[in-house]
Amino acid sequence: MARILLVDDEVSVRSFLKRGLELDGHSVQTAGDGAEGLDVLTTEDGDFDLLLTDVRMPLMDGIALALAAQENWPDLVILIMTGYSDQHERAQSVTNLAGVLLKPFSLGDLRQEVARILG
Repeated sequence: MARILLVDDEVSVRSFLKRGLELDGHSVQTAGDGAEGLDVLTTEDGDFDLLLTDVRMPLMDGIALALAAQENWPDLVILIMTGYSDQHERAQSVTNLAGVLLKPFSLGDLRQEVARILG
């Protein structure tokens, strides 16, 4: 299955989503904020099938992470999660954006969206 980098600053959300994606056989690596996510991407030279990131995080938000990722790894597919509808428009600046998942969403919604994107 796919190799996914999941970036979210909320430990409980990150753990829950990681376990849910692993149910589908994905290998999921996590990071607690955008800066840490960029470090992971750099260390792994962008070797992921999907970057799944929240928008609102300390240090570096998910949009800034997505823009850095697309600059350095233009083939990396990105899915953004946000609870703020105004961030949906801002996310459109990410050229390799596969979608925006608006919170609240169910684990089933996420799994279905990831399956659609990676399908």
